[in-house]
Amino acid sequence: MFERTEPSPASRIWQVGALCRAIADALQARFNPVSVQGELSGFARAASGHCYFSLKDTAGQLRCAMFKRAATGLDFSPRDGELVEVSGRLGVYEPRGDLQLIVERMTRAGQGNLFEQFLKLKAKLEGQGLFDAARKRPLPPMPRAIGLVTSLGAAALHDVVSTLQRRVPHIPVVLVPASVQGAGAPAELLEALSKLYLLAQSEQALESDSSYKNQPPVVDVILLVRGGGAMEDLWAFNDEALAHAIAQSPVPVVCGVGHETDFTIADFVADVRAPTPTAAAELVAQPQVAWLTALAHMQRRLQDALTRQLDRQNQRLDTAAMRLGRPSSRLAVQRLRLAALEQKLQSSLRQALAQRQQHLAHWVPRLPQALQRGVQSQSQRLAQAAMRLELLDPQLVLQRGYAWLSDTRGQTISSCQQIHDGQALKATLADGTVDLTVVNAIP
Repeated sequence: MFERTEPSPASRIWQVGALCRAIADALQARFNPVSVQGELSGFARAASGHCYFSLKDTAGQLRCAMFKRAATGLDFSPRDGELVEVSGRLGVYEPRGDLQLIVERMTRAGQGNLFEQFLKLKAKLEGQGLFDAARKRPLPPMPRAIGLVTSLGAAALHDVVSTLQRRVPHIPVVLVPASVQGAGAPAELLEALSKLYLLAQSEQALESDSSYKNQPPVVDVILLVRGGGAMEDLWAFNDEALAHAIAQSPVPVVCGVGHETDFTIADFVADVRAPTPTAAAELVAQPQVAWLTALAHMQRRLQDALTRQLDRQNQRLDTAAMRLGRPSSRLAVQRLRLAALEQKLQSSLRQALAQRQQHLAHWVPRLPQALQRGVQSQSQRLAQAAMRLELLDPQLVLQRGYAWLSDTRGQTISSCQQIHDGQALKATLADGTVDLTVVNAIP
């Protein structure tokens, strides 16, 4: 006879769901309720209002969920890196078999180590002026080429490239891959940026050396992107050397790291911070259709302006043609004007001639009397002049006993100083002349 034996618990075959429930019951009986202190990591608030995150320290990590009912009681906005204390119930999320802490209450317990490092570096770089708004540069509206730094395996690469291809397929994209997570990521990011800086500064070389014709195009803006993650996942973008390299970029840098609530040092140093990698691509890529629409609008405006200008010039031409008319008409008008002026001139001449004739008729009867009076007046003046001339006649003076002395050349002698002894002279008397010789000249 064989006896029936019960299987031992160790040899029992569990159903997965049953084992998860058993573990959950064991956790409930032994640990709950439980309070835990740790650093927030990967905090995310879903559209439903539930919050999902992890609590971690140097030794381990615990997945947590905080449902909307409990999350509405938070008096602060949780951020990755913060040190918090939570109270809740340990359990197992049966669909995945994950250990999970359902948080009922959360309070701040201080700042985590990573977050403290972040704040210290942020304050240091801010004091150096790396975050100043004055050094931020505007993005070029139409870059010749777009530089892109991200990981080849990152989902952000697909998002950015697809966005650029959709919006600006005509603008080339220069991809320089680099790790975006891990201990070696900052060095790779620095190297990738350095390569793009050379392309951004190669404009003079391209213009002066024809051998550069087959080289990559000149980069006018750089995208530094990666997808979301916990604070430690994004820590490569909190590197001090990387921050200084971004600040020294010769062209504007757009940083699109993580999600909208994620902030890194690179975000503060970059010229523009985008909430997501896709948003970063959209900032530097005005849609081609927008440029084509603007171009069509400008073409319509130019065409309308040209049409208006042609209309104005045609109107001016019509006005000038109307004023000028045909040459024959213009000549006829000038002929009429000339005839009118000729008639007016003839009338003026006739009127002037009539006036002169009337004036002459007025003076003709008076002319003989005027002539007679003129002759008598001139005769009287002549007689008076003859009398005055006769009175001045030297002959009359000679008749009174005077003589007129002259030398042999006919020069009048009026002074003793003009004569000398033995000089021949002539004396003119009233009835003749006498030749004389000076015997003694007494001055």
